[in-house]
Amino acid sequence: MAVRPASSDDIPFLKELYRALRFDEVAAISWSPEERQDFLDSQFDLQHRHYVAAFPRADFLLIQKGAAPAGRLYVDRSIDAWHILDIGLLPSFRNRGIATALLTRLQSQASETRASGISLHVARDNSGALRLYRRLGFVEDGESETHFRMRWGVRCVSP
Repeated sequence: MAVRPASSDDIPFLKELYRALRFDEVAAISWSPEERQDFLDSQFDLQHRHYVAAFPRADFLLIQKGAAPAGRLYVDRSIDAWHILDIGLLPSFRNRGIATALLTRLQSQASETRASGISLHVARDNSGALRLYRRLGFVEDGESETHFRMRWGVRCVSP
């Protein structure tokens, strides 16, 4: 597994990934496949523009398994407590230890550079991700109607 900076050449893959990650959210809507793809592509475009504008110093990384693109990791390391904006893998690459390896590597880097910790947001109904984050020592420290905010690091207080 490797990560590298994403480039504009990766946009087609990143759109494919976004569609795979969000398909279930729109599957029940009575749209044609083309309408569904157009909607998800427009949502990707909006999200991508927002991330780039709101987090200009973030690292936008492409995750690869061998030569194959497998996912994305967007992380802002420009602040004392690093923030994971997004981590996502294609379904065919999930449950292979890739996210665990990426997150433990990020935790090691945060410790080495004396970052105060790492934060992220996760959907309340994403039970697999919640299990992973808890197993890696992330604790919930805030919530909204749809998401939990989780933190890992020296300033985290265990529940």
